[in-house]
Amino acid sequence: MPRIEASAVETLTEDAARARHAALSDAIAEADRLYHGEDAPEITDAEYDALRRELEAIEARFPALAGTGTASAAVGAKPSSRFEKVRHAVPMLSLGNAFADEEVEEFVARVRRFLNLGADEALAFTAEPKIDGLSLSLRYEAGRLVTAATRGDGEVGEKVTANALTVKDIPETLSGSGGPAVLEVRGEVYLSHADFAAINARQEAEGLPTFANPRNAAAGSLRQKDAAITAARPLRFFAYAWGEVSEPFADTQSAVLERFSAWGLPVNPRTKRCRDAAEMIAHYRSIEAERADLGYDIDGVVYKVDDLALQRRLGFVSRAPRWALAHKFAAQEAITELLAIDINVGRTGSLNPLARLKPVTVGGVVVSNATLHNEGYVQGVGGDGEPIRDGRDIRVGDTVIVVRAGDVIPKVLDVVLEKRPADAVPFVFPDTCPACGSKAVRELNPRTKKLDAVRRCTGGLICPAQGLERLKHFVSRNGFDLEGFGQTYVEVLFEAGLVRQPADLFRLDFAPLKAAIVARREALSAQRRTDAEATPKKAAKKKGEDEDKAIHNLLASLDARRKIALNRFLFALGIPHIGETTAKALAKRFSDMQAVITALDAAAQAQAGRDWLELSGLPRIGPGTRDKLFETLDPTPGEQIEGLSLGARLRGRLTPSQREAVLAHYGSEAEAEAALERAAGQRPGDAYRVFADDGEIGPVATDSLIQFLSEAHNRDAVLALLDAVETTPLEAAANAAAFAGKTVVFTGTLEKMTRSEAKATAERLGAKVSGSVSAKTDLVVAGPGAGSKLKDAEKHGVTVVSEDDWLAMLRDA
Repeated sequence: MPRIEASAVETLTEDAARARHAALSDAIAEADRLYHGEDAPEITDAEYDALRRELEAIEARFPALAGTGTASAAVGAKPSSRFEKVRHAVPMLSLGNAFADEEVEEFVARVRRFLNLGADEALAFTAEPKIDGLSLSLRYEAGRLVTAATRGDGEVGEKVTANALTVKDIPETLSGSGGPAVLEVRGEVYLSHADFAAINARQEAEGLPTFANPRNAAAGSLRQKDAAITAARPLRFFAYAWGEVSEPFADTQSAVLERFSAWGLPVNPRTKRCRDAAEMIAHYRSIEAERADLGYDIDGVVYKVDDLALQRRLGFVSRAPRWALAHKFAAQEAITELLAIDINVGRTGSLNPLARLKPVTVGGVVVSNATLHNEGYVQGVGGDGEPIRDGRDIRVGDTVIVVRAGDVIPKVLDVVLEKRPADAVPFVFPDTCPACGSKAVRELNPRTKKLDAVRRCTGGLICPAQGLERLKHFVSRNGFDLEGFGQTYVEVLFEAGLVRQPADLFRLDFAPLKAAIVARREALSAQRRTDAEATPKKAAKKKGEDEDKAIHNLLASLDARRKIALNRFLFALGIPHIGETTAKALAKRFSDMQAVITALDAAAQAQAGRDWLELSGLPRIGPGTRDKLFETLDPTPGEQIEGLSLGARLRGRLTPSQREAVLAHYGSEAEAEAALERAAGQRPGDAYRVFADDGEIGPVATDSLIQFLSEAHNRDAVLALLDAVETTPLEAAANAAAFAGKTVVFTGTLEKMTRSEAKATAERLGAKVSGSVSAKTDLVVAGPGAGSKLKDAEKHGVTVVSEDDWLAMLRDA
């Protein structure tokens, strides 16, 4: 999705921030699902990091938004239903990121401030290469491996014990002695460059799809139901952390790694203990220089406070520890020729341009395709009308700069104008969908008055490109989670004409389903020239029996989803701007899908007009200011406005900058007053505002829902699906945190921990820390010098405890 610069976040209105926050949350959740759950990322690490940074900037400016979604605190993705689940005794979290030396220096300074350490007090860190692989947790009991699990969503992972035992670097039994009875080792599974190349060569020789990069190949290899497949792929492992342990076994991070090595667990030899930020950055530079010769992928360096006692004091914030930081490498670039621009149609109808390149090596990987994002990106103009690349467009025949960040998907970054051929012409986007011939348009954003950067097909569910992709999305794990219905089966059924919309899946029966699968298999056999190979009758019979069993399992999976949670139903429809976060918000407010449809039909009749939207989108004009503007037309009791100019009436209600923004936009007082009168008559009704004014839904998602249901074929498809399935209410989430929902206030001087540390500890236990005492406060922790807050606590009858009492409560929590 298009990114907003950090500076632009400061100009967002509260409504715009809510909408942007929801869109970012959905984009991050989808990126997490594709990267961690499907091993098939669609955006680069750098683009993902940019989305998270923007989300954090919005939450910093509007703190109330931090609780309206889970993206800022989310880790990984939900574990697949294909595997047995394993709940981590200690959550597997993520890391905060840095991209500049100054951020590393600030990290060190921030740690010192939190711990209240003076500049002359020693503070050591470890610095180790950040392996680009798949996180894995290994649980040893009495020195023997009993369970291996992926990170999953940080709380629950996938059990892959049999697969992990095939990895030569992972010992089944720890060597040496002196280890704790329970030891949960954590690290990264990866593939070397040489082994990755050999695997891809074998895949290609067997007519199978090749892997995009070593990380995807390693993740896909470990997450196999058949451990024999994992065993055939030479996975490697580095240990670098731990989870649950029955007893401490070291005092420092560096000592932990020494013990790991003594027990036969591989640790990265390029890990170094550093005394300050300067040494940390110097080691980062050294590893960066060696990156191409390591023989495996890394995407940065991880710094950790070495002293484990200090790590415990620092604790965690949101999804990451305060005592660690990932210093990411910059993207890698190369120059090549743009041979062609192809147009692919995405699941939501977006016309996505793909660059066909003269093959070039970028960071050790041969690249022949790269993303061009959208029409605006090719033209050099963003969705907000601002120039991209100083307005330079991209043309076939151009010499282009290709960047590959995070070893995922390359993109065309810029054009070398000096090498542009004289006959190169601007690329003309098609105005019809290449998949179905429907009209393809760039919509006008009524708030910004700018064209959307993306051109979209209007064909909806009748478009074969959208239909197939929507069906793949529909059956996916976060959608209906139809076990066994992978992308291949969806393609088979779609190509056979058996399934064109979601409801068709629930009309399937055994005979046509088997016929379609057999036809596809036979076609593939002919294509690979394997049909001439003799197949023993016994084997053929066994294969047929297995096929029948698989089909019965598919039908059983469908029957199991004839009742489904409303939020899953909504998300599975693939409506633009309705991701998991917004779907859950809707499911909190409505009991079933029919209630959602009824409410949206009413909202459609109460939508705002164009003038109201234009007014609402003005800079520095939020809902409160907009209502004040309408007051200039409707005087309050006792107020005289007759004969006063609009400027004079605005003067008492708006700040000078707000007043200037209104008058500058409309050009004159007369035009502004006329626009206000038009807008006043186009205000949205209550039925619309139920959705649009909801901080977890917002106007963008509301308009998208209304637009989706206004298309007759979309509504028909939803109603047909409701004939086959029943939606159920969203289950209330359980919160087991010891202090969940409690409001705590700290006052006076804390002598055994800093105020920041105390606040972080309370929040980690599920409490909310407030700066003032009220009747809703549950607990006040008072140190020496407590003043007015202590008196307020006594007035409201709030429980007051000392710092020692607080620490005792923490030990019991």
